[in-house]
Amino acid sequence: MTQTEARYGEWVGVRRNPETHVAELVMDRPKAMNAISTALAQALTEACAELSADNDVRAVVLTSTHERAFCVGADLKERNALSDAELGRQRPHTRAAYTAVLELPVPTVAAVHGYALGGGFELALSCDLIVADPTAVVGLPEVSVGVIPGGGGTQLLPRRVGAARAAELIYTARRVEAAEARELGLVDRLTDEAGQDREEALALAARIAANSPVGLRAAKRALRTGWGMDLRAGLEVEDAAWRTVAFSGDRAEGVAAFNEKRKPDWPGR
Repeated sequence: MTQTEARYGEWVGVRRNPETHVAELVMDRPKAMNAISTALAQALTEACAELSADNDVRAVVLTSTHERAFCVGADLKERNALSDAELGRQRPHTRAAYTAVLELPVPTVAAVHGYALGGGFELALSCDLIVADPTAVVGLPEVSVGVIPGGGGTQLLPRRVGAARAAELIYTARRVEAAEARELGLVDRLTDEAGQDREEALALAARIAANSPVGLRAAKRALRTGWGMDLRAGLEVEDAAWRTVAFSGDRAEGVAAFNEKRKPDWPGR
């Protein structure tokens, strides 16, 4: 089976690998270092909607074709030309893009190299895991240009590194290089060499996607929904997710494959 490709607008692509059940969500606006324009945001939203509805996809990797940047954030040239009213009308489109990545129902991995700043880092934060290479530079510099992180940064960063650390990073607007980013927990894995982020992210996603598709979706739902709740409420969320998988075909196949010492053939339901 061969990999398939689809385009969404001019600057977003999706590559699906039917053998690994991994889809690659590709930002491909190299001349602008993947700056998030209205058109790019709309394309991301459209692509994520189709990925969310594709039951054959078990994991998604968010990548970039630009050699020196994952994504530099909002397209400030476009925004500079907008009136206040136009900026207000643009907001739902950009917010929808961040939300679309965040709400993908399967595990997601960001493959980060070069600059991942502002909205670019917020896209990475919207993923479950972040793999970076040694060239990565991440940060939320929005207050240095008179705004705040508006793609989920003020909510997602504290969940990753704690409230005090997030406050320091957001208030100072400082950029963090790869080694420190790994130390602080801003990224989860750091590759040994430059240019390995995509390969390692795809390998990690393939390892994830080898597991039950029903189980993966339910586990992500429980993790995301239960975060921030008190323990008792969180355990109720977990129990509800457990009930969606306990009587599924995947559960029956998983137990049978374990007892028969073979690789599961997941029905995905």
